[in-house]
Amino acid sequence: MARRYDPGRRQRIIDAAIRVVGAKGIAGLSHRSVAAEADVPLGSTTYHFRTLDDLMVAALRQVNEGFAEVVAARGTLEDSRADLAAELAGLIGEWLAGDRTGVELEYELYLAALRRPALRPVAAEWIDSLVGPLSRRTDPVTARALVALLDGICLQVLLTDTPYDEGYAREVLGRILGGGGRSGAGRS
Repeated sequence: MARRYDPGRRQRIIDAAIRVVGAKGIAGLSHRSVAAEADVPLGSTTYHFRTLDDLMVAALRQVNEGFAEVVAARGTLEDSRADLAAELAGLIGEWLAGDRTGVELEYELYLAALRRPALRPVAAEWIDSLVGPLSRRTDPVTARALVALLDGICLQVLLTDTPYDEGYAREVLGRILGGGGRSGAGRS
């Protein structure tokens, strides 16, 4: 039997991996589960992605693009006239207001890098994709602190199932940026 030309198969496998992780978590990800979800032969998944780490790297890269698109769509991070704390708070609010499953999936894959060294460079790319533009508005140390705070706020919202508080985020981001804050304002 002749081999069928299927140029979209690799992408379908990545999309299926994202759906599997979204539904079953990292623990549910296997070449077999992805092949079933993508409706492709098992050999196709191992042909395109020799290891599960290779597949997770591709999936994490793709979900990172979702956040990058939100950043690019706003286009104000590099505008020196814009209130950076307000822009970052709005950016995170927009991201969290989107498909929550996608945000959870992105963090699940991002945190999988703790146990899977192959994912670490991709997680670092995500951090650097934010630190780069922020470093043009502030210094590199402050830019990294802002990214760490954004990660912390997002994780707290996801883990505690509390609504995102944009005013709180704007205030604490402003404090890191040297804007101080109102005494007694925000959360305790």
